[in-house]
Amino acid sequence: MKKNKLRTGAEYFIYFMMYSVLGWIYEVFLEVVVYRWGFSNRGVLFGPYCVIYGFGALILILSLSWLQKRRIYAGKLLITPFLVFIGIVVITTVVELIGSYIMEFTTGGWLWDYRRFAFNFEGRIALNPSIRFGIGGMVFLYLLQPLFRRLCSKLSDRAVYSTAAVLAVIFLCDIICTYIIF
Repeated sequence: MKKNKLRTGAEYFIYFMMYSVLGWIYEVFLEVVVYRWGFSNRGVLFGPYCVIYGFGALILILSLSWLQKRRIYAGKLLITPFLVFIGIVVITTVVELIGSYIMEFTTGGWLWDYRRFAFNFEGRIALNPSIRFGIGGMVFLYLLQPLFRRLCSKLSDRAVYSTAAVLAVIFLCDIICTYIIF
């Protein structure tokens, strides 16, 4: 059964928000637990989300779902997951690079510095984080997204629209408060 475009758009906005929050949790976990730098808000907005993760997740869903469903072999070896991994690494690296330029243009800087890593470009992107994003993207595309998709499909239209509307109001208020009021 085909879903209408409004429901699909609402679901994608919910995914955007969920992955933005999960990205923020991941960033704060790294900062506090792994690197022991202490807490700071890792997003560009006041709320607990890193929108670059939300945008990255949507881009991965939209650009790699077709590949993920294919069964591509090299001889008898299924290489589809390897190709998806390479796609994730390339896409997330490009998203991070573009995001750094957007953040620098809008705020004067970006929130990360990869100069300490080998194979970095201007501290904006580096091989190590790109590989981590590839691994995280595999977990996301093969485990989390199918789960979130199933959960959303069980919700009524009203629940999906209401959830998306509430999240949109919160997000819009955060943008207004972050960039206009403060």
